[in-house]
Amino acid sequence: MLANLRAHYNLDQPLINQYFIYLWRLLHGDLGPSMVIDGFNVSQLIRIGFPFTLTVALTAFVIATSIGIVAGMIVAVNQNKWPDYVLVLVVMLGVVVPNFLMAAILQLWFGVYLGWLPAGGWVNGSVLHLVLPVTVLARPHAARISRLMRGSMIEVLGTNYVRTAKSKGLGQRLVLARHAIKPALLPVVSYLGPGLSYLLTGSLAVEQIFGLPGIGKYFVTAALNRDYGIVLGTTILYMFIIPALNLLVDLLYARLDPKVRYR
Repeated sequence: MLANLRAHYNLDQPLINQYFIYLWRLLHGDLGPSMVIDGFNVSQLIRIGFPFTLTVALTAFVIATSIGIVAGMIVAVNQNKWPDYVLVLVVMLGVVVPNFLMAAILQLWFGVYLGWLPAGGWVNGSVLHLVLPVTVLARPHAARISRLMRGSMIEVLGTNYVRTAKSKGLGQRLVLARHAIKPALLPVVSYLGPGLSYLLTGSLAVEQIFGLPGIGKYFVTAALNRDYGIVLGTTILYMFIIPALNLLVDLLYARLDPKVRYR
């Protein structure tokens, strides 16, 4: 039986042969079998779990980016006033408190003590089950975006062309809409690619904590059960996603900044 298992997984061949066999299968979209979950290979499990992970991450990304941009603009206009001090406190809490701790706190208070939201699981596709996971993922991303937007907006508001626009009698809203927002978004756009990749990888632990049927649950369970096929397949998937996101951000950056030209 042991010999048959070794032959089935090509473990009876030299290590270099196993490596090239894996690469050949990888080029054909085959990430290999799962060594623990019977009846499924790695590609099938990723096709099942990754759409859910992508949905959670994109939802948190859109919400956090929108909140972060608006909050950064508000506090930049009110620099050194109480909204600015409140944002500094929120950013510190958003960055310092890790996701797994915040997830446990929200589960305990809103899921167990108050009973306002489900503490975990995924039943009948209810959106309420996504509120707490999306909140946990969006919190640090919104904090970083707001901090970047604040610093960039303060710098733009101090430029000569913005002061010229104000001296011509334009109101603050028109100055922000026509002259300040677009250049202030450049540092934010540079962060969006790594930020989205952070949400995708950060969702692995969050999905495991909340018991969601995403790729994170498979990844953490596979790591604990030494299912190396799923661990390696998930790592390769993210290895392709992160450079693709960075390329997309570079192209978007060129659209926003006319001084940037790609040949």
